[in-house]
Amino acid sequence: MFKMGIIGWGGMGHFHEKLVKEKISRMDVKGAYDINPEKEESIRRHGLVVYESADALFQDPEIDLVLLSVPNNFHKDYAIRAMKAGKHVLCEKPAMMDSAELEEVIAVSKETGKIFTVHQNRRWDRDYLIVKDIYEKGTIGKPFFIESRVDGARGIPGDWRCTKVAGGGMMLDWGVHLIDQLLIMIDSPVTEVYAQVLNLKYEEVDDNFKLMMRFENGINAMIEIGTFHLIPQPRWYINGDAGTLLIRDWGSGADVVRALDTEMDWEAGIVYTAAGPTRTMAARPKDSTESFHIDIAEHRTNYMLHEMLVDAMETGDYSKVPVQPEEVMRSTKVMEAAFKSSVEGIVVKDRI
Repeated sequence: MFKMGIIGWGGMGHFHEKLVKEKISRMDVKGAYDINPEKEESIRRHGLVVYESADALFQDPEIDLVLLSVPNNFHKDYAIRAMKAGKHVLCEKPAMMDSAELEEVIAVSKETGKIFTVHQNRRWDRDYLIVKDIYEKGTIGKPFFIESRVDGARGIPGDWRCTKVAGGGMMLDWGVHLIDQLLIMIDSPVTEVYAQVLNLKYEEVDDNFKLMMRFENGINAMIEIGTFHLIPQPRWYINGDAGTLLIRDWGSGADVVRALDTEMDWEAGIVYTAAGPTRTMAARPKDSTESFHIDIAEHRTNYMLHEMLVDAMETGDYSKVPVQPEEVMRSTKVMEAAFKSSVEGIVVKDRI
């Protein structure tokens, strides 16, 4: 039975404790530490040990794995201290404030032989798994443009996520998830990054952005995060050379329209539409396509991050860890390129 210790007893600390207790048979949560002493009573109510300091948790010989669910600017220090104390580390996203910090942490992981991994839980979202399945099967051909969005209208929660020093902002919050999804789905380097990052209602951190990525294999993708979108946009809109996919929201499932013939005969003469006389933008003949719906309920996901992490700790085979440090480094470098692009108003060309 492996034992986990939690640093940061907030919403995500609660999430992991509940998940491990209910679903992970080979791991248990022993205790937690939070810098705020007012959290101690809550920790005790959950039947956990209250550690008086992070060092006390690190020095507990029963602790095998440390979960870091603290503001982003504390990740590096705690991760290094935990691994040097002989503990594996599961860190909430984003892994670090920048790639330089991540390089330091990866070096310590290799030096100590301890796992460092990141909770990229959105890899198991059902909407994403539908998209990934359609992509891998070539159902709509090769995508030439992928749009992935998350819309909100309430702004950023009024806590550390609004402060620059703590690594707040939407790029490091939701952006890191959507970037990670595309990078593990599309097996090709990112060669160009262009972004518009806005501080619309928050002086210190980004609250809206559009990020364009071009992959070496010719696929183009746009990620958009908005916190002041009062009319939501589709979660996914993908055009391939043989069809189109639309996912309206998290629970809607997918609508797919596939071309039966990639080439078609044009109607003779002008076609009159709501847009006026046009043949180019007229509707395609119905018998030239087929449509179907993928119900979200039919596409089940088996969230395996913790189980796979336990497998890796048990066998010593760290290739079993579902989120590898090198994958995390790629998404970190894409985010850095996005910030650079927005500040300098340029397309950042690289091979990420």
